[in-house]
Amino acid sequence: MQTEYYKEYSACLGRDMEFKRYGWGGKPCIVFPCMNGRFYDYEDFHMPEAIASFLDGGKLQLFCADGIDGETWTAQGDPRARIEHHEAWYHYVMEELTPRVYQITGSREKLMTTGCSMGAFHAANFFFRRPDVIDTVVALSGMYQADYFFGDYSDELVYLNSPVNCLANLPADHPYMDLYRRSRMIFCVGQGAWEEELLASTRRLEAVLREKDIPAWVDYWGTDVCHDWPWWYKQMNYFLGHLFP
Repeated sequence: MQTEYYKEYSACLGRDMEFKRYGWGGKPCIVFPCMNGRFYDYEDFHMPEAIASFLDGGKLQLFCADGIDGETWTAQGDPRARIEHHEAWYHYVMEELTPRVYQITGSREKLMTTGCSMGAFHAANFFFRRPDVIDTVVALSGMYQADYFFGDYSDELVYLNSPVNCLANLPADHPYMDLYRRSRMIFCVGQGAWEEELLASTRRLEAVLREKDIPAWVDYWGTDVCHDWPWWYKQMNYFLGHLFP
């Protein structure tokens, strides 16, 4: 499998940021790590190996982004400072990493985002915020509202990064509505161990999508399906098989 490692300075964050590419062609996909994870976690947990046929076959190429959850979503301290720091990372991904993805690949098509657990939240959040850039999302076992991390605190940035809440209040004539309806969305969650809160959040997101008449594939796997990598391997292969037959 072709891989490439990058370490580049981010003006948005004022420090070096790392990312890694897997594959050589096909749809560019930004991968977000699990909670407090790093860009190398996807490889450490063998996901590129598990979906190698799509990467080696030139159907999909992954760009595993570095995360800063420990400084933002799961950090302690001033909530405003935390969400502002997240917003700086958001701008890094959209204004620095995304142009590099296009520069490296030469692709002109819209991006895909994916992730498991906290990575699913980020994948969905970026998609819902930027459907002009992203047209495909595969989110596995995600939490889709910000209050899980910020409790009773809220401001305009927390709201902006809470997909369930933001989408629920989006006007019917908003230009993003048409982009959503032309995109491919997959949200999957198990009903087994450690999925309870994520299952409830996925149901909330599904209800909002239905209310807004936005088509999405929301898939609930069985009561034996827990919050862990072996199931995410199976889910990714299953959904990628439908997206890239």
